[in-house]
Amino acid sequence: MQANKIQILSTKLIGAALVGIADKQNICIDVAPFIETEDVVSGDMRKRIIELSKQNIAVIFTSANAVNAVKKLLPEKPSWKIFCIGYHTKKNAAETFDEKNIIGVADNGAELAEEIIKHPSVKRIVFFCGTQRRDALPEKLKRNGIELEELKVYKTIEKPRIISKHYAGILFFSPSGVRSFFSVNKINKSVQIFAIGATTAKEIKIHSQLPIIIPEHPDKEELVQLVIKHFSTIKSF
Repeated sequence: MQANKIQILSTKLIGAALVGIADKQNICIDVAPFIETEDVVSGDMRKRIIELSKQNIAVIFTSANAVNAVKKLLPEKPSWKIFCIGYHTKKNAAETFDEKNIIGVADNGAELAEEIIKHPSVKRIVFFCGTQRRDALPEKLKRNGIELEELKVYKTIEKPRIISKHYAGILFFSPSGVRSFFSVNKINKSVQIFAIGATTAKEIKIHSQLPIIIPEHPDKEELVQLVIKHFSTIKSF
């Protein structure tokens, strides 16, 4: 029965397939998004993106939200050299563009900058990002003489909600989602926290001193598998 399942809260949409995988392992994942994203592409930016689509340039996507915002404006598939962060962003970019165009992938901004620097032909790059983008990537590129054009194509909107149900674990996916959650909630000491990556974990530590479990790669599927592994290990004792 549902009441006997281990109760987990995901603070972001993760898809029915992952919820189903967890459910088969006696884990019920409730999904309650604490942020929303909204495209912020102006008329001038629309024209600029169309211009760029005709050029053989290098571009950066650090989230699937940026890919989604840009692909709506492209008249055809551009021949861009694409660098991106994370499996989910790569997957989204591969579905939108040709996978052969993706020439660099990393788990975070600093590592992606290192990957870009390894390509000496990249002297200029366009960064499609959100309004709350992190500094590590652009600053490292600029320090290494790479010209950067930033186009902020979406914004993140915090959507706090009070959670009254007790959960055995909570999944966090971004610093903004963490801030939104903790703006109206506190976590009981018995709760296990899971974070998609180090940047999200760093924000969690501002609000809580509880232990945090982080996957090797910032991937939703890997995070859910960690949840399953963690609670199956506890049950085995």
